Amino acid sequence: MKASYLAAKERWARKMAGTARPTVRSTDRLPPGQRLVDNFPVLDLGMQPEVTRDQWRLRLHGQVENPVTLDWNTFMALPTFRDTSDFHCVTTWSQFDMTWEGVAFLTLAELVRPRPSASHVFFRASDGYTTNARLDDLMDDDVLVAHSWNGQPLSREHGAPARVVVPKLYAWKGAKWVREMIFLDRDILGFWELRGYSNTADPWTDDRFMKEEPARVPSSGPGQKV
Repeated sequence: MKASYLAAKERWARKMAGTARPTVRSTDRLPPGQRLVDNFPVLDLGMQPEVTRDQWRLRLHGQVENPVTLDWNTFMALPTFRDTSDFHCVTTWSQFDMTWEGVAFLTLAELVRPRPSASHVFFRASDGYTTNARLDDLMDDDVLVAHSWNGQPLSREHGAPARVVVPKLYAWKGAKWVREMIFLDRDILGFWELRGYSNTADPWTDDRFMKEEPARVPSSGPGQKV
């Protein structure tokens, strides 16, 4: 079992016990180049799919021992996770203390059991959006698939019925209207990563854009043979 997975489980246990010490990323809570807002701006690809809870499915597969497809009732039967975190958009706005409720990524990882070969996750959304992240980044104790924000169910424009939230990365790494997670043994770039945005997306290093031309994804794309 990966040492990083065990470390993530230990962090999770401390968090659930209320004994975790928050990771200090910077002496300034606001990342460089960001401004603080008190609203929740809407950004998307120009469409906002209407996905009902009856229609919604989340498929998790690839380099895992137990691939699953969750319907809404099965998803909601998983342990509930609530967390308050800051949210940083690459378009330079941030909001502090956003409270999310849903299912922790750690819970989903335990359900599907990633193989030792798994290093990245590729996300697909119902609007055609894709993004990617390193598995180690997703195994942090504040990453989740959220169905509620600040005590209310997500609205359509914010990704209802469920979206990914990865607080320590720029917000484009959290796919709205998520429908698929593919665990991979390699890195495959998503929508914005192919268009010049950073692959690692760390707000604390102002890591917004790639330093060199990104490699193109083969036409077959991920999910064909994973």
